[in-house]
Amino acid sequence: MERAHGSTRKGMECEIYQNRTGACERIDCGQEDAGCGAALDRLGALAPGEFAWIRVTDPSQEELERLGKHLDLHPLAVEDAVQAHQRPKQERYGDVLAVAVKTLWFVERTADVETGEVMIFLGPSFALTVRHGASDPTVEAARRLAEQPAMARLGPAGVLHAVTDVVVDAYAEAAAQVRTDLTELERCVFSPVRQDLTEQIYSLKREVVEFRDAVQPLVPVMQSLTEAGADWPRELVPYFRDVVDHVTRTGTEVRALDDLLGSVLDAHLATVGTWQNDDMRRISAWAAICAVPTLIAGIYGMNFAHMPELDWRYGYPGALAVMALGAGWLYRAFRRNGWL
Repeated sequence: MERAHGSTRKGMECEIYQNRTGACERIDCGQEDAGCGAALDRLGALAPGEFAWIRVTDPSQEELERLGKHLDLHPLAVEDAVQAHQRPKQERYGDVLAVAVKTLWFVERTADVETGEVMIFLGPSFALTVRHGASDPTVEAARRLAEQPAMARLGPAGVLHAVTDVVVDAYAEAAAQVRTDLTELERCVFSPVRQDLTEQIYSLKREVVEFRDAVQPLVPVMQSLTEAGADWPRELVPYFRDVVDHVTRTGTEVRALDDLLGSVLDAHLATVGTWQNDDMRRISAWAAICAVPTLIAGIYGMNFAHMPELDWRYGYPGALAVMALGAGWLYRAFRRNGWL
């Protein structure tokens, strides 16, 4: 059964968090332009003990430039967020930290690993997430922040942890599903039933490579977040270390899956070669069996006047008997040696 991975909604959402209590106030962004204006007005009136989390889905260049101008985002950061073709990385633009992560999920129906992207911008009083793709980790991250007000009290960095934690948890789930498919492929490869699984194995290996490209670059990014700094709450360091542990473990799992898929592909190709050798042996054995009567019939079909046994009464039955005995002896010999 195919799982749903977040909402496919578009537009902007905005929530205001209280650093002291972790309480959340949702801003109505339902109306396309007036809602955005209301959110920007509320952002401009943030109190010292408040921070905003703005969530944007598949924004246009103009929408993000408008928001970036209000939040004082660097033009290169806005460009990266709109294009959505970034590998996992982190960049700092003045007071704003930008972190790009790949989202991914496994589609069981087609055995595909689908990917998306989330850009997370952290400023002194805001967190901005820009999402591309069907998977939306911000929904689950917002739910976790609502259940854990202590994490919301840590400021925008708490949002970064919540989002990355959800993304990495999805990695582990996708890796488990890929391993299930790989186990099924292994069973089919070594079953006595003949199936050409080359295309399925190669397709899954290609998906695992895409998986690996999303996970491995994220490891150094998350490791860099474990370094406590002046603008980084020390309470968050153990939480980021936990995320690093999870993504490292998933990266190791993905590398193992990639190596194992290569071995499965080699084993399957070797099995296909064995099938071909068996077929060639059967063909050769039957050709040898058919050669005996062909040889005898060919000799007695040359129409020479003086050939042995031409005038013998039992010559024809004798020739047939020799053909049958020769073919039977060869069949038994090939059968005993496993060629038939």
